Amino acid sequence: MPEAIEVHPILRRPALVCGAMVAGMLALVLASPFLPNARDGQVPVAVAQRDLHFTDRADGGVSITEAPSGRPVATLEPGEGGFVRGTVRGLVRERRREDIGSAIPFRLTAWQTGQLTLEDQATGRRLDLTGFGQTNSAAFARLLTNRE
Repeated sequence: MPEAIEVHPILRRPALVCGAMVAGMLALVLASPFLPNARDGQVPVAVAQRDLHFTDRADGGVSITEAPSGRPVATLEPGEGGFVRGTVRGLVRERRREDIGSAIPFRLTAWQTGQLTLEDQATGRRLDLTGFGQTNSAAFARLLTNRE
C-alpha cells in the first residue's frame, strides 16, 4: 500500500490560497506606477500634477475646479466628455459605498514614463488612464494645463 503524502495545512484551504494570490496580484497592479521602469531602471517621476474637484451641475453638466483654489479648469456640457464622466462616476460610486464625501479632491498625474493616472485620494484607488487608449487619456491630459 502506498504511503500517504502529508499536505501542509495551509494548502488544504484552496480559497485562502486563491485569495492570497489575488491580493498579491492586486497589490502589484496598484504599485505598478511606482515600480522601476524596466527600460531605464528608474522610478517614475511626476512631471505634472493637479488636484481636481468634479461637481455635477443642475443642467446635467459637470464643473471641474482646481483644489484648493476653486479656480475653474473646465466644464463638461450635458452629453460631452463621456469617458471623463464615466471614469469619475465609477470612483464617486466607490466613495458613496464607503460613505466618503466629496471634500477630498482627485489627483491627476502625468509621469515621465508617459503614463497618466487618476487617483482618488479618499479611497487610495489609482487608475492608469493610458491603458484606455490615447483619445481617452487625452481627455484627462488637457485638464492638467487647461484653464477656463
